[in-house]
Amino acid sequence: MEKKLPTEHLKLATLESQGLTQDTPFGTGKTAVLNALEHLGYLQIDTLSMVERAHHHTLWTRIPDFQADYLEELVEERKVFEYWFHAASYLPMRDFRYVLPQMLSIKRGESRYYNADPKLMSYVTDMIRNEGPKRARDFENESQKGGSWWNWKPAKLALERLFMQGDLMISGRSGMQKTYDLAERVLPSSIDTTEPAPLELAEYLVKTNLRAYGFTTVKQITHLRKGDELKKNVSQVLENMLEEGLISQVKTGGLSSIFVGSDVADRTFELKDSHIQLLSPFDNAIIHRDRIRQIFDFDFRLECYTPKEKRQYGYFCLPILFGDQFVGRVDCKAHRKEKKFELIHLHIENSAIGLERWLKPFVETIKRFAVFNGCESLMVTKVSPSKLSAVIKKELSGVRFKR
Repeated sequence: MEKKLPTEHLKLATLESQGLTQDTPFGTGKTAVLNALEHLGYLQIDTLSMVERAHHHTLWTRIPDFQADYLEELVEERKVFEYWFHAASYLPMRDFRYVLPQMLSIKRGESRYYNADPKLMSYVTDMIRNEGPKRARDFENESQKGGSWWNWKPAKLALERLFMQGDLMISGRSGMQKTYDLAERVLPSSIDTTEPAPLELAEYLVKTNLRAYGFTTVKQITHLRKGDELKKNVSQVLENMLEEGLISQVKTGGLSSIFVGSDVADRTFELKDSHIQLLSPFDNAIIHRDRIRQIFDFDFRLECYTPKEKRQYGYFCLPILFGDQFVGRVDCKAHRKEKKFELIHLHIENSAIGLERWLKPFVETIKRFAVFNGCESLMVTKVSPSKLSAVIKKELSGVRFKR
């Protein structure tokens, strides 16, 4: 039988589970980065750079003293690795075996993607085995040598296929430039490399979702994962956990078939009234757009892939979370050469929350974010609704940066 829970309870449960209600939910320094990643389960990597890249932004939101080097160092220390979750992601090394089903499926040729030339794959593998770790650009240079029998595009595909099927791993990064090495030279000897059974994989996904989000649904757990068998196994795991009393099934508003940890259903959550967050569009907390719309009544879509004339809000908008409500979004750009952070268009959408409650903490957060992006000044180009433009620009113009 489903219990009834107010939407407010689920909001607070998921924000706390995501590490968005406290100043240092995972601690500080490099240890906090690993703690955060092991708790959240994954961290999406993105190449867009209008502001600091998504994987760094997401960690900065939860770790005030975050530095980009921490993540790269954890990869080099073999505590974190890169692979595909629902997108290119950082994953905790302890969870390596749960990507094996996808790796082995690709190796068996069950994917219509990554159709690389086997001879070229063998050449790339031998080159890395004999000469050591390589970057993609090393193969680009190799293809330009006189008498070469291959060119860059097929070599790049071979490299990607070898990575996706688990023969190669990323051993380090310099920005977005990846370095590849043989998996056997990257994986720590202590890591379990036993392929999980289908039901075991489903259990891992269920427990990861419950830990990271506080509540979940079958749709959320199987987000962007194909196959009726997985949905069946996830449903079976949830049923088993219900029978054991580990989770409860609840409904809120018009939503049903929501699963929460039994402790979550009975807990009391606290949230500072002035707590404000500027989230990456790829932040774990908002990556499931339907879920955010249903629970938070916030309709968010990243419009950088939308033709300019059809955009409603802007190229790269960041949602603004105040307490447990979204008050709006802001289209931003870090002009790094000029060290200037631009608020291209600030959209204020929640008029029920007075500006006097959230504007000052918002300005402080914007200032911190500008510094994180290597900027030393702020500029505001447009505010909607326009009647609020003067007061907001005045508040932001008073921001002073240390020289």
